[in-house]
Amino acid sequence: MDTHLTYAETLSREPRKWLMTMAIVLICLFLLAWSASAMQSNSTGGSGLSVAKGIVSGILHPTPSLLLTLGDDGVPYLLFETMAIAFLGTLVGAVLSLPFAFLGASNIVPKPVSIIIRLAVMAIRTIPAFVYGLMFIMVTGPGAFAGLLTMSTCSIGMLSKMFIESIEELDRGIIESLDAAGCNTFDKIRYGILPQLMPSFSSTLIYRFDMNLRDASVLGLVGAGGIGAPLMFAMNSYRWNDVGAILLGLIILVLLVEWVSSKLRTKLMRG
Repeated sequence: MDTHLTYAETLSREPRKWLMTMAIVLICLFLLAWSASAMQSNSTGGSGLSVAKGIVSGILHPTPSLLLTLGDDGVPYLLFETMAIAFLGTLVGAVLSLPFAFLGASNIVPKPVSIIIRLAVMAIRTIPAFVYGLMFIMVTGPGAFAGLLTMSTCSIGMLSKMFIESIEELDRGIIESLDAAGCNTFDKIRYGILPQLMPSFSSTLIYRFDMNLRDASVLGLVGAGGIGAPLMFAMNSYRWNDVGAILLGLIILVLLVEWVSSKLRTKLMRG
């Protein structure tokens, strides 16, 4: 009987919860609309909505010459430079991450050593990519090399963490059998660990390349090479057709890379 009353009380209170939820949603929508109406462009005096319309119009009517020019100021070259920064940054970061990964795995090295390495990896991951970009620009000057160093350093933090987790989930039976056969540490890594880790490592590298491609596009805003700087200059001068051409090329590149990487990840997971 008590259970029946409790259930009836729950049903009677349910409409009140829906009313409260709808009230919260309406309040949030009102605040968003009010905030959007207050946006102004300081340089032109126009509203934020007019700027958004300019961007959409630019994407629908991109500058053909910018899309078809093969020089260093054309979209194809800038996209190639951005993809090269992302690819080489992922590759260099992966090579540098392997020592961190094996030294940070508690099932490979003593616990104190793994704790120290994990703290170092954590420290690398705490600094945003923008900060790394500004730091390397101060050292090497603006350009693609600063972007490459930034992508490599950012990749170390994530890849090392993911690699460590993959190593700690290894099948201990294979390692113990190699240990019983008298294999040294290098042999255990070469014949017992790497064959198990290659599918997981490859999938992680593909995912990191996707992230680096997007980050490399943004890093151009601070002068670290890539397509970000021309995009910023075009937006600051309100050349919406040029903005549309750059964004259109970037969208096509990201979609193409996403399609290829998803196919590769699916093939790796299926063996």
